Amino acid sequence: MLVLGIETSCDDTAAAVWDDGTVRANVISSQDELHEEYGGVVPEIASRDHQRLVVPVVQRALEDAAVDAAALDAVAVTHGPGLPGSLLVGLSFAKAFARGLDVPLVGVNHLEGHVYSVDLDPPAP
Repeated sequence: MLVLGIETSCDDTAAAVWDDGTVRANVISSQDELHEEYGGVVPEIASRDHQRLVVPVVQRALEDAAVDAAALDAVAVTHGPGLPGSLLVGLSFAKAFARGLDVPLVGVNHLEGHVYSVDLDPPAP
């Protein structure tokens, strides 16, 4: 099963392509420098940057995995917990993307994702 995963729960915009237990691509765009001057994450700034980055991050993940979007079997997206505005960006994009491809959309709890991630193999260098 070929799945695109999208994560926007806080200040990193991330997308990964998972293929039957193997991570084929994992792209993360950090907002650390953007929030540095404030001493922490500013929710409004984070959500606006997700709006700017979600499309190119997903495109890069698909390119790195050498996968055409039409080949995807599902789209997974973080549905919480997290910053409401940041989650809304990821959820809205993922819902539209999945609907456009006519594939299932699967919500993932951010904390459960961390737990299950220990079973994933990192992509080969």
